[in-house]
Amino acid sequence: MRPQTFLLAVALGISLAAGGWLLKACAQDKIIAVVNSDIITQKDLDDFLNFMRMQLSEEYQGDELEAQVNSIKAGLLERLIEDRLILQEAKRTKINVDESRVKSRIDALKKQYESDTAFQEALAKQGLVQADLEKRIREQLLMFSAVETFVRSKVIVTPAEITDYYQEHAEEFSVPLRRRVSYVVCDNKGIADELYGVLKKDPDLDNYAIKFGLTPSTLEVAKDGSFRKEIEEVVFNLNIQEVSKPTLIEGGYYIFELQEIIPAQKKSLAQAQEQIRQRLYEKKLSQRMESWIAELRSRSYIKVSE
Repeated sequence: MRPQTFLLAVALGISLAAGGWLLKACAQDKIIAVVNSDIITQKDLDDFLNFMRMQLSEEYQGDELEAQVNSIKAGLLERLIEDRLILQEAKRTKINVDESRVKSRIDALKKQYESDTAFQEALAKQGLVQADLEKRIREQLLMFSAVETFVRSKVIVTPAEITDYYQEHAEEFSVPLRRRVSYVVCDNKGIADELYGVLKKDPDLDNYAIKFGLTPSTLEVAKDGSFRKEIEEVVFNLNIQEVSKPTLIEGGYYIFELQEIIPAQKKSLAQAQEQIRQRLYEKKLSQRMESWIAELRSRSYIKVSE
């Protein structure tokens, strides 16, 4: 190749490489939303998704992690806009964050990795550095504090509201008929059949299970869909002190002995009040959060690019 041709090829290669890099950089710097004095770029959105991936990796792995990440993608920009509004309000009202809490969260994330190097490499794969992560966590803690100050602390559930709910939704606090059983699980059919043969003559599952090297447990079974159908069918066909034949369920042989039939009953107000309080609190919290976000939006300039 002639020198001139070689130089031209090199120059062209550099030009194309630089052009590709510039196109990518321009795409990342594209402004996709404006929230008051803040801008949100495509890079902000990408970084936010990567940050969420890092956080979700504390609880999920593999395909389950990807499913969780995909589930939040659709509403990510709206969530980022709302986060900016909350963060701006936190800063406006001079809410502060204890830096030791930021360090604690970083340390907790690092413990998932074999070494600090592995942690930094994982960040790099997401296009992040530790400073990015610290900034996101600091902002998240600021937002949590703002929500606590302006939303959670304002939510109150009164005893009168709990009583009214209990009276108006009495059917929700009915406890269906239940059957209390002792049971064992054995992975060997021969042993399960032998134990059943003994129990037919002398139904005392708790005693004989231990002699067979098995651990007996107890269970209260109701026909409310919370148990497998085959368990309901077996248990609800037993008489008191009757023992079931070994039933194969998910690779194990179950033997049940009916100990007690517990009649249907209704929870008292005292028994149900914490459940009601939590239900009303969550509903009020959601409503107040929506109202607060709507208020922040009403006094803000928000522009989303087409």
